[in-house]
Amino acid sequence: MTSLLKKLTIPILLVVSLVFFLNIIPASAISPNQGTEEYCLSCHGEQDLTMTFKDGESTSITISKEMLDHSIHSSKGIECVACHQTIQKYPHPAQNFASKRELSIAYYEACKACHSGNYEKAKDSIHASIMDAGNLATAICTDCHGAHDISAAMEPKSKISATCGKCHDEILATYTKSVHGAALINEGNQDVPVCTDCHGVHNIVDPRTVDFRVQSPEMCAKCHSDPELMGKYGLSSDVYSIYKTSWHGVDVSVYKAKWPTIWHDSAVCTDCHGIHDIGKTSDPNSMVSPQNLLSTCQKCHPGAGPNWTGAWTGHNKISLERTPILFYVDAFYSSFSPFVLWVCVIYVLLQIIRQLFDRVRRNLP
Repeated sequence: MTSLLKKLTIPILLVVSLVFFLNIIPASAISPNQGTEEYCLSCHGEQDLTMTFKDGESTSITISKEMLDHSIHSSKGIECVACHQTIQKYPHPAQNFASKRELSIAYYEACKACHSGNYEKAKDSIHASIMDAGNLATAICTDCHGAHDISAAMEPKSKISATCGKCHDEILATYTKSVHGAALINEGNQDVPVCTDCHGVHNIVDPRTVDFRVQSPEMCAKCHSDPELMGKYGLSSDVYSIYKTSWHGVDVSVYKAKWPTIWHDSAVCTDCHGIHDIGKTSDPNSMVSPQNLLSTCQKCHPGAGPNWTGAWTGHNKISLERTPILFYVDAFYSSFSPFVLWVCVIYVLLQIIRQLFDRVRRNLP
């Protein structure tokens, strides 16, 4: 027994020493698995880490953990290698990108792996068309969504317009002063439209086309024909239905049905209200304010006189309270016209009956 214990003493001491040694090593000293976010941050978490391209431009490749913690990808457990598929371990393979923009465009393709539907829509957008024409500065996924700091869509909603404004800064400045932009940015109103509500999200089309123009009334109607939404702000939800029965609306409908590719000048919403500078009717700067309405109409009707706008009821239904004279005229003709038609129908029927009786009488012996 004594000899057996002597033989086991050394192995036992080795095991005890190994256990003690492992217990005193801090967990952080154990290297993380390659390809994980923790492994990547062990280098890319360092400050002042840069990458230089062939054109001499440099970019920071320092990625903070705080940034990733706020990313929707990281919160869903999507690791770095899901996008950086050619980089699986250290040392990295050589990168031969001529510029920072070339790098961004290369990684833009990585979005397709998970977001194939949106990727295909974006390929049909005006942005993709501009890039195909040779302009590499046009927007790609990471320009709008970010790279390592991707947040959930519409959070916050005001961020959408600010994102578009990185390229379309003049339009953003105009939108910010409009009734829609001011309500969103200054008041946090989530009901008003942002860029993507009108222009689309990934399948953004050219707004200068005939198709976009003739479809714009329906675009505005998504909000302005909603009784519940309009009721919150004391606005009429009949504007679209009244527009459709007006000369402008009927003319646009005919062109849209018969000649959808031919440009025409019948007024759509944006011709009168503006595009990004839409204001309240009470705003002196609004195109449809009492001070500016006549000049707005004269853009298409140069001979319009000062009484022109007074004869227009706007997008409001004829009512006793707003337009009493028109109300009574409309009521008269609404009753008189059916009466005349019924008299004509009865007269024709009586004539037919008389002709039948005359024919029968002539055939009697």
